Amino acid sequence: MIIFDVVDRAGNLQKVEVPEEINLNLMEVLKASEYPILATCGGMALCATCQVEVAQGLENLPSPTDVELDMLDQLPKATPQSRLACQIKINENLNGAVFHLAAE
Repeated sequence: MIIFDVVDRAGNLQKVEVPEEINLNLMEVLKASEYPILATCGGMALCATCQVEVAQGLENLPSPTDVELDMLDQLPKATPQSRLACQIKINENLNGAVFHLAAE
């Protein structure tokens, strides 16, 4: 199992466990776990409504693509730890990571 933590907008922390062989991205897992992620573009990195802050484990993620960086550059509250959940594939690199849902 891949296990990581998610901190919702109210500050509540919850462990999320997903099978290693799952072929989803973080946005899809968050939506399936009933977190309030809009993801209006359906995971195409065009809307940034799935923005998360990576509080722990950023160094284990692949670098963001130019498309993701362009979208993050348009967000006034983006930080160097900001990522789009739709661009983070679920894999063993997420073990121990901590993600904060970005403010709406």
